[in-house]
Amino acid sequence: MALVVAGGLAAGMARAQSGSQTQFPWMDTSLSPDQRAGLVLKEMTLDEKIRMMHGQGSPFGGPVSPNAWMSNGGDGFSLGVPRLGIPNLQMIGSAYGVRFSAANGRYSTALPANLAQTATWDPGAACAYGALIGREERAQGYNMSLAGGVDLARELRNGRNFEYHGEDPILAGVMVGNRVRCEQEQHILSELKHYAVNDQESGRGIVNSVIDRRALRETDLLAFEIGNQIGRPWAIMCAYNGVNGDYACENKYILDEVLKKEWGFQGFVLSDWGGTHSTVKASAAGLDMEQPDERFYGAAMKKAVLDGKVPMAELDDHVRRILRAEFGSGIIDNPTRKFVVNVDEGFAVARRLAGESMVLLRNEHRLLPLDAGTVKSIAVIGEHADVGMISGGGSAQVDPEGSYAPAWENPAHVWFPTSPLKAIAARAPRARVKFQYGADLPAAAALARNSQVAIVFAHQWTSEAMDLPSLSLPGDQDKLIETVAAANPNTIVVLETGTAVTMPWVNRVSGIVEAWYAGSRGAEAVADVLFGDVNPSARLPITFPVSEADMPHPTMTVPSPEILKEEKAGKKGPLFDVDYSEGLKVGYKWYDAEKKPVLFPFGFGLSYTTYSYSGLSVTRGNGATDALTATFRVKNTGSRAGTEIAEVYASLPAAAGEPPSRLVGWSRVTLKPGETRQVTVAIPAMYLSVFDVAAEKWKLLPGGYILRAGRSSRDLPLQSGLTLP
Repeated sequence: MALVVAGGLAAGMARAQSGSQTQFPWMDTSLSPDQRAGLVLKEMTLDEKIRMMHGQGSPFGGPVSPNAWMSNGGDGFSLGVPRLGIPNLQMIGSAYGVRFSAANGRYSTALPANLAQTATWDPGAACAYGALIGREERAQGYNMSLAGGVDLARELRNGRNFEYHGEDPILAGVMVGNRVRCEQEQHILSELKHYAVNDQESGRGIVNSVIDRRALRETDLLAFEIGNQIGRPWAIMCAYNGVNGDYACENKYILDEVLKKEWGFQGFVLSDWGGTHSTVKASAAGLDMEQPDERFYGAAMKKAVLDGKVPMAELDDHVRRILRAEFGSGIIDNPTRKFVVNVDEGFAVARRLAGESMVLLRNEHRLLPLDAGTVKSIAVIGEHADVGMISGGGSAQVDPEGSYAPAWENPAHVWFPTSPLKAIAARAPRARVKFQYGADLPAAAALARNSQVAIVFAHQWTSEAMDLPSLSLPGDQDKLIETVAAANPNTIVVLETGTAVTMPWVNRVSGIVEAWYAGSRGAEAVADVLFGDVNPSARLPITFPVSEADMPHPTMTVPSPEILKEEKAGKKGPLFDVDYSEGLKVGYKWYDAEKKPVLFPFGFGLSYTTYSYSGLSVTRGNGATDALTATFRVKNTGSRAGTEIAEVYASLPAAAGEPPSRLVGWSRVTLKPGETRQVTVAIPAMYLSVFDVAAEKWKLLPGGYILRAGRSSRDLPLQSGLTLP
């Protein structure tokens, strides 16, 4: 039976590839995606419809589909209708680059992690990021991207924070939206995920995220809403977790009422891998596709339709959405053709974006940038800093060039072959540059003591399917940094992390650079920043707390052994609650409202030059989209050219019951030494609005609004107000 099915599909594919698909009326590109989808839908059998609504297996084990031979070797695939010219969906994880490339004998550029991309605060950088990934996906034969993660960093120990876009919904939504928009311009069907409130990995398949309706809409869902408005993705992946009692993939409120009806989402919703829990309930709630297999959306779906439990109109809506997305994204009119990518272009983009993403956190006595002409000796210290830089793991993992998985101590830890030692030595050819692994503390101290400058590379590995036990650097790295700093006051720490870290040594070192997971050319980008070829401009997209005790949840809520036994026994969930009682107070809004000191605030970042702000005025916007406009001047008061990220925050009327301030806009301003420029930031009404739960809509309240402008959430020298009627 399987051979007959496979043979029929193969014949259909051959006919489609021969050009006969041009005879189909739905191949008329003058028609809308919806019209084209409707024409195809009329010609489909029930079995063909259902085949499009589920996956055909996963590379991670489980039953093997008889159609596995048609997989492109990615994360999964869903069958098309070859006899009607509808291709298979070939899906690949691509958070910061295309995965599985080495296994396919291909190459992928590893870009800086998504959190690093967000640290640029640059929508143009996000666009370049998405466009490069889109081109490389097509080069490897994929037409659907499994990326676009935008769950907020509500829990800093979340192992997937490096895949996401920080703690602020407006910044996160703008950045992910531009990434998705430009990825889809390459004729890739792109998505947003994990919808929604997938803010921890511990017990992710059985946790119930408990959050009040207003907080849900103004935090995590707002990031998705803005990302959807800007990126217009053709797919949304629902999350593993529950939201207020219903699993995300069968949650009618978030899938149907909000996403499809209120936001007008035209694409389809697919489950996270194994995140489907029912047939009838999930279908009625708005889940259009089960992945990676057909436990609920295969034979069970066909039976539910024939028994009248799933109306045919409901089934047709699921399939129409999938077809509409395929036409709308251009993957039918522009089928993939494998080709060899421009490796040098990928390296250049990765290096540029990495340099733009690195945040200068400390620079005492202006030790940085280093002068390659005068520095005589440099100690490079830290695990694997002689050969590589670490990357984030899980389904985002990109294979490093030249090897399938060079993961020395731990098979899960992948270090990209981009050598800080070599990059620093190349940038300072006259200096004596020596390396010490760091495990031998006396030896590390001796090398530091006998060097003019000591650079310690410290790392913190994070990954999907795990959370951090703490925000401390793992192992003895804190002790290493303290030892080196005691031996040499000119100590610089380069952090390779996927989230915030605590720093008991912060006041003992002269320089700190947050490099994140920096990608294929991270070492070269670090050298660009350390030696001043790149003037740092990036800003933190997350708050670095002083300690975990200051966080909304000092300890994580994780499943107990009893709950894990219930899960193993097959008890239906969600099985345990994580109560996000902090509500609206996510990230900097929590620390501001609770008046807590922080290590480094949201939006913080130093430069090799200095800036001043003056003359803030606030006026009414155009009324159609923008509520207010902030205008002010920024001057480069230093001796180097640089790019300043001018941030604007708003305090709402007291009746709003909001945290003290929220980010409402920003502008990247490139200035020559001594140059002054007027900056105008238009602020959309939504960014100033609150969500009215009773009315189920956004409202701009009357009253006094105070706008502040400056360099971070806690460095806002300018203030001006305006009353809205």
